[in-house]
Amino acid sequence: AREAPAAAPMLTVDGLEAQGDRGAPALHGLSFAVAPGEILAIAGVEGNGQPELEEALFGLRTPEAGRVGLDGREVTRAEPAERMRIGLGLVPSDRYRRGLIRELSVAENLALDRFGAPPFGTELRLDRRAIARQAVELIERFSIRVSSPNQLAGTLSGGNAQRLVLARTLSRELRCLVAAQPTRGLDVGAIEFVWEQLAAARDRGVAILLISTDLDEVMSMADRCC
Repeated sequence: AREAPAAAPMLTVDGLEAQGDRGAPALHGLSFAVAPGEILAIAGVEGNGQPELEEALFGLRTPEAGRVGLDGREVTRAEPAERMRIGLGLVPSDRYRRGLIRELSVAENLALDRFGAPPFGTELRLDRRAIARQAVELIERFSIRVSSPNQLAGTLSGGNAQRLVLARTLSRELRCLVAAQPTRGLDVGAIEFVWEQLAAARDRGVAILLISTDLDEVMSMADRCC
């Protein structure tokens, strides 16, 4: 493992507690910190609170107690949009349910989190040309195999769907990335591509929290584990 950078943490979690969907405790007193330019992995078997942690960090689940800090700011109860403005990105564990909208095109999905903002339009209209230009660029850059940018995202294979999610997330100005089960269900080639993209983001100074049940992935990618 690489030596962890000596830098102020980008993501801090202190005493985080959250319940699962059935009301049972899922996270209890969880604390850790991730510095810029490192990958911290949280490893464990399926069902040990990984989905609840993913959701709590991105603002999709309200913690029962504890604190989440991002770039020195308190975001424990902030909305996902606010966390994204600060520089948080998410590669969700369920790429089809949380990572894309099946009924929209590949081009639309690549701009999904920036609708209503320049250069993709305003609150009242979309700039279809800007959306199409970005799609062509990202499809080539991330080697997304599609018949055209207008192909429906729901028709993509698992590997290409994950490339789409990575392309949209990593093309933003990121400070911190939560990557939850990023290679689950992918073939060897797609797994290597995902690992390369995460390593490149880490090398650019992004703080990465890797949530994974794959021990090989953890051992290959993580600078530290908890």
